[in-house]
Amino acid sequence: MSLEENLKRVQDRHEELGALMATGDLAAEDFQKMSKEYADLSPVVEAIKALDRVREGLADALELYAASSDDADMRDLAQVEAQELKEQLPELERKVQVLLLPKDEADDKNAILEVRAGTGGDEAALFAADLMRMYQRFAERQGWKFALMDVNETGIGGYKEATAEISGRAVFAKLKFESGVHRVQRVPETESGGRIHTSAATVAVLPEAEDVDIHVRTEDLRIDTYRAQGAGGQHVNTTDSAVRIVHEPSGIVVQCQDGRSQHKNKEKAMTMLRAKLYDHQRQELDRERSASRKGQVGSGDRSERIRTYNFPQGRITDHRINLTLHKLDRVLEGELEELVDALTAEDQAARLAELT
Repeated sequence: MSLEENLKRVQDRHEELGALMATGDLAAEDFQKMSKEYADLSPVVEAIKALDRVREGLADALELYAASSDDADMRDLAQVEAQELKEQLPELERKVQVLLLPKDEADDKNAILEVRAGTGGDEAALFAADLMRMYQRFAERQGWKFALMDVNETGIGGYKEATAEISGRAVFAKLKFESGVHRVQRVPETESGGRIHTSAATVAVLPEAEDVDIHVRTEDLRIDTYRAQGAGGQHVNTTDSAVRIVHEPSGIVVQCQDGRSQHKNKEKAMTMLRAKLYDHQRQELDRERSASRKGQVGSGDRSERIRTYNFPQGRITDHRINLTLHKLDRVLEGELEELVDALTAEDQAARLAELT
């Protein structure tokens, strides 16, 4: 289907949905579905209208230029206007094409964020805690809700592993490229010789799944309860409030001990389990489409080294898009927007190239 045919199809569907919703004869569920589709198509239609206005303006300017052979001033004005409008066309066309790209169904979902210390011992655990705080601050900047679900702390303020739930608008769309190995280069506070150490932490961002996305059978689960523990193995309460769930068909294990209520911990653990099963399902589909993924940002492999945080030089480098920023301190304070936007733009460019 050509671009023009696609544009007409979108406009016709948008108009059709508007007419159907105006009748008032729809069931509540149908009206809700159509409202969402209508809202999703509205920005595309607005972009198409803007493109049409520039195209029409360019045609008028060229017509005026051709008709003004006897009026040099009018001819010059028409030429300038035509040139200005012509320069606007590529960006408007690209915007429309990006809006028409197939949408990842998980983009609008909330996310489960997991950060685990990798190689580097205590320093890796401290870096994992730094990363979790960075994402918490980014979430605050975006107006999202951030809630820790499970934390396994070291005795010095580091995280062996931590899991958080982030909810809000387009959370997964903005965080999905954060999955992978994050490497840090810095001088540990305990290093008397001033030598730079390299350590790492692994980040996984999973779209939060609902019951409609993934069905979990009760008979496939083994649920254990135990006493929640704090840093260094210290018991933080005397009841078996912590919950561990094993999904036996897949071998996936989740646990939650952050809340004081066993019921709440079980609820959070089930949320984590559904997210992992949904992510597993998505990765299976991605493997089937592996050829197309070669052009996208990263491979989606959690073992892929994606970013380096160099403290002595105050820089952060994303290796997938060869982007280096000299503002490490601000990024760690949650200013991730430049990285997120660059990764999203690169992904869109790769997918546009794939379509053409």
